[in-house]
This record gives sequence, C-alpha cells and structure tokens, in this order.
Amino acid sequence: MNERETLKINAKGHLEIGGADCVALAQEFGTPLYVFDEKYIRKMMSVYRDTLATYYDGKGMVLYASKAFSCKAIYRIADEENIGIDVVSGGELYTATQAGFPAQNICMHGNNKLDYELGEALDAGVGYIVADAYSEIDKIDAEAAKRGIVQKILLRINPGVEAHTHAFVQTATTDSKFGFSLQNGTAEAVTAYALTKKNVQLDGYHCHIGSQIFEKQSFVLAVEKCLDFAAEMQKKLGFTLKTLNMGGGFGVWYTDEDKKIPPEGYAEYLIALIEAVKAKTAEHKLPLPYLLLEPGRSIIGEAGITLYTVGAIKDIPGVRKYLAVDGGMFDNPRYALYQSKYTPILANRASEEPTEIVSIAGKCCESGDLIAVNVNLPKAESGDILAILSTGAYNYSMAMNYNRNKIPPCVLVKDGKGEYIVKPQTYEDIARNDVILERLSKKTK
Repeated sequence: MNERETLKINAKGHLEIGGADCVALAQEFGTPLYVFDEKYIRKMMSVYRDTLATYYDGKGMVLYASKAFSCKAIYRIADEENIGIDVVSGGELYTATQAGFPAQNICMHGNNKLDYELGEALDAGVGYIVADAYSEIDKIDAEAAKRGIVQKILLRINPGVEAHTHAFVQTATTDSKFGFSLQNGTAEAVTAYALTKKNVQLDGYHCHIGSQIFEKQSFVLAVEKCLDFAAEMQKKLGFTLKTLNMGGGFGVWYTDEDKKIPPEGYAEYLIALIEAVKAKTAEHKLPLPYLLLEPGRSIIGEAGITLYTVGAIKDIPGVRKYLAVDGGMFDNPRYALYQSKYTPILANRASEEPTEIVSIAGKCCESGDLIAVNVNLPKAESGDILAILSTGAYNYSMAMNYNRNKIPPCVLVKDGKGEYIVKPQTYEDIARNDVILERLSKKTK
C-alpha cells in the first residue's frame, strides 16, 4: 500500500481515512459512499495559498477549481482558507453563492456560457469572467451596459503547449475547443476586439494546458509563451497585462504508475511557475501581473476515497475473475470514459497481502461498467468493504442516475468523525420531476 498523509492501516487491519475507520464508516453511512478528509483538503489549500504569498508577495489568489468537486461545504472550507474559486456553470455559481461565498473572489469559466449564466454571474458580482468567444464578449458587454457596470474579463488563450497527458484532458493543443490560439493570430485579433468594448474591461489572459501534469517544464513553457504574447500586445495594441491566470492541472497519485507528491511538494511546481513569471516580466520590462491559479484535482483528489461492498463474485476460468460492487459507472464513470486507473484496497482486510488478480465491476446493466481492471487483491468474499483511492476529484462531480441508481452521499471526516456534506439520494429524489400526463393516467377499455 502506498500510504499517504490521509490514509493508514489501524491495529484492526482496517483502512483509516482522516482517523476514521473505513469499516465503521461503511456501517454508519452505508455504501457506496464518498469520503473526504477535511484536514488534507485544508492542507493542500494552505500549501498553494502560502506559497503564493511567500514567493509572489501575496500579489495573487488561489482559486479552487470547483468542477473537481462542488458542494456547499467545500466552498465554506475554501472561504475559511482565504482562497477564491472558479466555477464553470450556473449550478456551481448558485451553489457557491448559496454557501455565502464572496462573489468578488469567484472567476466564471466555460467555453459556451449560456445567456442566463452570464446574467447570473453579472448579478452576483463575480470578480472575473473568462471569455472564450467573440459572442461572449458581446453578450457580457451588452448585459453589463444594461446593469450600468463594467465587468472585468480575461481572454482564454491557447499557447499550444503539449502537456503529455490523455488526449481527452489536453486543453492547449492547437485543435481544442478551448481558447484563442497564439499561433494563428486569433488571440491577437480577439484582444484588439475586446479593447473596443465600453462595458468590458480586459484585465488579462487565462491559460490552462491540461490535467494530470507532472512536468514542471510544461507550466514554465506555458508562462513564457503567455508573457511573450503579452509583451507583443503591449507593443502592438498598447495593452498592459494586469492579470494572468495560469489555470491548474497539477497531477495526483492514482496508482504506483504515477509520481507521488507530498502536499508540500506541490509548492515546487508553483515556485517554478512563479519564477518563470518573474523572469519573463523582467525580460520584457512588464509589471508583475496579479497571478491567479486554479488547482482542483490536486486539492481534492487524494483527499477522497469511495467505499463499496463486494457482492457477486464471478470467476471465469482462464479468462477473468470479477468482483461486483454495489456502485459502478454511475458514481465513477472515469474508467468507462478514458480507462482511468485506480488503486483498490479491501478496507476490512487492508493489512493482508494480495493473492489474486481481479477486475472490479459495477452493478449497472452495461458491459463497460468497470472501475478497475486486473488489479491485485487478497482473495475477496461477498460482504468485504472495498475502498477505491484518490476518488475525490471528478467522481461525485460526474456521477449520474444511470439505471436510476442513487448517487452516493458524501461524508467529510475530521478528527476521526464523519458527517454528511451531501445527504443520500432517495428514489423520490430521482423520480421527483417525472410527469405522468393526464392522458396516460386514464384506463382504456
């Protein structure tokens, strides 16, 4: 087992997260169950916040990328830790404002923000909106004019940096739905266009090169390209960069194929990025911009696990052995989407050595409903509690009611005690918006 700050094996041989026995959590809250360690989340937020304050004189802000995991409690934690957030939909914005999160510390994202979402962002008073289309600039300008305000925007630019990650999570290649390319002149053209608007204040640029990135040089190269472009825009258009948002994308540990970075180790990535900003601005004689960063997965990913109960076991001689659990692709679709790899542990027998290779199947009526394939475990039995590690990011966020299964609840653990931060769904919740038309409710002869 690759033990992390948040996980350990206790004297009973059970897996613990944040001091809470996972078997006891399963008994108290049931399975499937998402579990998050509050201490680890706060630690990661503080690492980014304090590093930015120390090495960049506090001239910037960390924004938690809430698409990784969004609920009211996580926004309260972010606010208490004095960091901002980014949101990518009206739903995330609504959740944040309902939690009392200060709107001036919110950055609104999205490559196709709907008209009502832009209106909601303006009405809330978000600090920044990242514009990713000419039409968005027009809409923001028009809606801001109606409200008698000037809205700060950042333009999403695409530096063409290859991030060495899965194609589905690369966002800065030339062929991407995100951003305006530096290579073909579109970023320059949209900069000039945004500067013509009266109710839009172009404050700077946003860049995000992808996810699950472990190479520091990828971030450094992206910074250099962005600031070279900013210097060019100052010369050509007289535009002085005030804000630079370098996104997120810092990699996390899922299996032993991944690099294991301790919480403090992420400071090194941020320091490399900051030093690149300082060097390039000095080279071009640019003022240091207000620096925004958007870590999400690296804050919440390793802080979370998912607990399941093993049910049916099917051994196909010479082919494969399947362990079926009470969850599946409805609570973790990432294997089905892009064959994401995970580390499983039998939480009630965590100290035992693995003895067989198995694949973990979900309960959905779908052949591709798998969570992990060809993984090593002790010989499992029905009723065992299975933990899948590093599921804090993009699991609850991507969960669904496929086959009308209930999305699992979320529990936050602090000092060994778990509490709901997302309550269990009920069948009534699933069917709440169904309508039986009057003509369908009548009996026919």
